[in-house]
Amino acid sequence: MTRPAPSPNPPAHADAFIALGANLGDPLRTLRWAVTQLGALGRVQGVSALYRTAPVGGPPGQPDYLNAAAQLRTTLAPAVLLAALHALEAQAGRERHERWAARTLDLDLITYADLISTDPALSLPHPRAWERPFVLAPLRDLQPDLRSPLSGERVQDALRRLGNGGLGERDPHWLRPHPGPPPS
Repeated sequence: MTRPAPSPNPPAHADAFIALGANLGDPLRTLRWAVTQLGALGRVQGVSALYRTAPVGGPPGQPDYLNAAAQLRTTLAPAVLLAALHALEAQAGRERHERWAARTLDLDLITYADLISTDPALSLPHPRAWERPFVLAPLRDLQPDLRSPLSGERVQDALRRLGNGGLGERDPHWLRPHPGPPPS
């Protein structure tokens, strides 16, 4: 993947938290590949453990998801970063036909610094992140004191409030061995 052009007025840098998920094809291989691709968008500061979770919403009969999170230090503007994440999803074969349907790759921009945006094309923080244990548990691995820019609630407090909500097994060593070529 080529690095997207920086925005005309990029910040010096911003920390963005990105949720990663997949439940079609070879989800583990796809998520490993996605983490390596994030390096073209900035410097990956950390990657959470991997969680197996039951699907939330969407059509019945979906396979379990694999979920993780990454902290990315980037100079890309939030809209540019989101477009780059969508390009990675497309490269991994993601098709957007039905809301909350099974997918080869899902990359959600959860927070970008402390920015709040109500733009329909770029909602920050992600509008449902603080209500989803499958997003919060990986974020807790990276930064338990991360606060929602909207409510001020810490990740660890939100997760305590919600409970485990379908979280399954946790694998802190999922990035070994290193990924090969992009998923097909």
